[in-house]
Amino acid sequence: MTFMKKTLTASIAVAAASTMAISTAHAEISDGEVRIGYLADMSGTYRDLAGPGGQTAMEMAVADFGGSVNGSPIVIFSADDRNSADVGANTVREWIDQRNVDMVGGLVASSVSIAVTKVLEENNGLGIVSGSAASSITNEHCTPNHIHWVYDTYPLANGTAKAVVEQGGDSWFLLTADYAFGHALEADVTNVVEANGGEIVGGVRHPFPTSDFSSYILQAQGSGAKIVGLANAGADTVNAITTASQFGLTQSGQQLAGLLIFLNDVHALGLESTQGLLLTTGWYWDMDEDSREWSERYFEEVGRMPTMVQAGIYSSTMHYLKAVEAAGTDDPEAVRAQMADMPIEDFFARNGSIREDGRMIHDMYLAQVKTPEESTGEWDLYEILSTIPADEAYRPLSDSQCKLVQN
Repeated sequence: MTFMKKTLTASIAVAAASTMAISTAHAEISDGEVRIGYLADMSGTYRDLAGPGGQTAMEMAVADFGGSVNGSPIVIFSADDRNSADVGANTVREWIDQRNVDMVGGLVASSVSIAVTKVLEENNGLGIVSGSAASSITNEHCTPNHIHWVYDTYPLANGTAKAVVEQGGDSWFLLTADYAFGHALEADVTNVVEANGGEIVGGVRHPFPTSDFSSYILQAQGSGAKIVGLANAGADTVNAITTASQFGLTQSGQQLAGLLIFLNDVHALGLESTQGLLLTTGWYWDMDEDSREWSERYFEEVGRMPTMVQAGIYSSTMHYLKAVEAAGTDDPEAVRAQMADMPIEDFFARNGSIREDGRMIHDMYLAQVKTPEESTGEWDLYEILSTIPADEAYRPLSDSQCKLVQN
């Protein structure tokens, strides 16, 4: 394998690089290496949806690419941002100043991604956001230095919330993570619910992360809302659903709407607790033969089926490396332009393309969690109900506040 992996939290660097003749293209690669930083929550609330498994997906992409670009070895650095905007921003600043990192990938908590993309803009770097949900990342927080890859809160709201309202769930109580992602999802869901004839009758914001959801679930029960919408993610969502079950929320006639549910959440909670739950996803491992083939390879490495974020990290890394190869340079501006010129059609993305605001649009999917009787195996968890076409899934550019968009 011809790429190098360096982890900030370890004192031992793992490196394997083949000696190759220097080509003309090699000379266009700064420092003679393509350097990628993988930044994510490696130990906390969002560990399972991206975390070490996301780094493995990135390493798979590098290995599948051949370990080098036009003769220049590919190097991966990694760090745990601990879901802290300050830690994330300082790590990336150090990577740029001391290690000349060319691209930063992973990027999960929206608050971290917003802080990091500001650093990238100030230093003319490049980032690919795969884990974050806030649609503001390519709206008011857009920069010419990053791309948002997997999903965001706009299609989550347009998919799940719209479907629930159409099924009669027209009064909502929102339980929201109190930071950038939660605020963005709350705003997008509110717009969709009200636009479709429903109303938000109440809500509460909880600290991120939270382990005790008792008081919040009691408030939701007291609201009388038909739907309790969970505008949170990861362990927060799992804890909220578990608490709601303990308090008999659904047995008393209310329904939970998980607005950002990941495969690992459903797996952790089990089908008994999650059956029938509607969700919107950017990808599912059992969608088709290509998805299954890659997912089975991933499973052999990790022992779990991948989330949409982990699959997206592979997809975005591969697209980045192809762009570096085609451009003959790792210059951020040239590579981003090359990425935008190339369509994305792989095991992850259908009808994918990168818009001027940095949003990678692709088909999204409305799914429903299977019943225990319908499931044929440990990871047979979703039924795909419908496809939300790429050009309908995301915020229209005509509504954009992004400074890169000419309205």
